[in-house]
Amino acid sequence: MSRVPIKDFYNRILGYIEEKPNGDKVAYDFYNRILGTYYKSQNVTKDFYNRIIAKGDVTSGLVYNAKNK
Repeated sequence: MSRVPIKDFYNRILGYIEEKPNGDKVAYDFYNRILGTYYKSQNVTKDFYNRIIAKGDVTSGLVYNAKNK
């Protein structure tokens, strides 16, 4: 599994995207709380409550959006 930090313009870490071997991705905020998951087999992104929020991979958007709350 690879873990990639997501950074803002000032190079501050906002969160992380972790990619699993099967292609799924999990989005974490700065404090390592799960924000949502992208399921490659279904091609959907679901939030923390397992609700579909988008078709396709928008995990990085979850990290950016969490910063603004």
